[in-house]
Amino acid sequence: MAAQAAWLARNDIDPSALMQRIARHAEVGATGDGGVCRIALTDADREGRDLLVHWMKALDLDIRIDQIGNIFGIRAGLQADAAPVMTGSHIDTVATGGRYDGCYGVMAGLEVVRVLNAQGIRTLRPVAVAAFTNEEGVRFMPDMMGSLVHAGGYPLQRALETVGTDGSVLGEELRRIGYAGGMPCGAILPHAFVELHIEQGPVLEAEGIAIGAVQDLQGISWREITVNGQSNHAGTTPMHLRRDAGYAAAAIAVFVRELAHRFGGSQVATVGSIRLHPNLVNVIASQATLTVDLRNTDESALQRAEAELAGFLQALSMRESVQIETRSLARFEPVRFDDRIVGLIEQSAARRGLSHRRMTSGAGHDAQMMARICPAAMVFVPSQQGISHNPREHTETADLVQGANVLLDVMRKLADEAL
Repeated sequence: MAAQAAWLARNDIDPSALMQRIARHAEVGATGDGGVCRIALTDADREGRDLLVHWMKALDLDIRIDQIGNIFGIRAGLQADAAPVMTGSHIDTVATGGRYDGCYGVMAGLEVVRVLNAQGIRTLRPVAVAAFTNEEGVRFMPDMMGSLVHAGGYPLQRALETVGTDGSVLGEELRRIGYAGGMPCGAILPHAFVELHIEQGPVLEAEGIAIGAVQDLQGISWREITVNGQSNHAGTTPMHLRRDAGYAAAAIAVFVRELAHRFGGSQVATVGSIRLHPNLVNVIASQATLTVDLRNTDESALQRAEAELAGFLQALSMRESVQIETRSLARFEPVRFDDRIVGLIEQSAARRGLSHRRMTSGAGHDAQMMARICPAAMVFVPSQQGISHNPREHTETADLVQGANVLLDVMRKLADEAL
């Protein structure tokens, strides 16, 4: 009781309540090694959604679910028709996920509401907590789908017709788990959007900094590349007569890594998936399917990287006598977040005596989609050893609470801005 009185007196987030909520939600889809597997629109995702909705109801939030399954819990403001200030993130995970990625931002949003309720604080604008559908994009592509549809950047019907990696159809899965809502996508247009998230990288921890005020986010280019060659005997086929799809895939992987080093700056490049056919030790591969992930904070540099990759693929096809086809999996331009909200994040950190710095996000987030329709920014807290998408993902309790308190400050400030 003394600890609760202390956080109430300071108008701060209750550390025990935040951590208990995160821990309880991590039980949904728990993998037994500290991790979480809560793939979008699976039974585990449904259970996680049900728990979230239960908590929203307990906080007296008005719950609305749109046609892509995004969940919004809205706390009324003094001006009922005012555009709300929104926070949130996602609760779906990768197959080998941790308990903080995405979920932390949603749980912290609920704790912001808890503080406002406990203090009897009525904000001028409504406050909304959102959980967006299919942020990870591991079962249904593209990633950040729910927020992208909400922002008008992806057609709803196309999203509903998306076929997953397991052959399921997104719209059918939404109905199956009971989260095919009726509210039109984009019906809620926020005054501002602030997303709290673990960094998922090593910078804050390495520099001993408590709060990252995220000023921009890298552009993303995902491509799937299919190389068609010819299967043949690995022992009897001379090297100069081979049409080796496996070699071509390896050459592409080496090229994109060298491209990233040559470009420097914020350019990164990854081959994250390679599948060979027939995938036998003594057979030259007839087909290779691989993915290339290119990212840069500079749109023109990202376009140059894409053009260089295209040129390399054309030359490789001719040199190795293979056919190469590509298709875009996702393409998002770099995002510059709202400088005023970034400033509010810095001001809160400074008032609380927390070290802080402006930084770039290397990962994609729902905030980048929301930035299309309203002022948006992000708050980062440190990730231990920069590890994420991994059961070992960890952030210290003090860091999680400090980030949530900064979120509380910024949300209160924005929610009391004049209409």
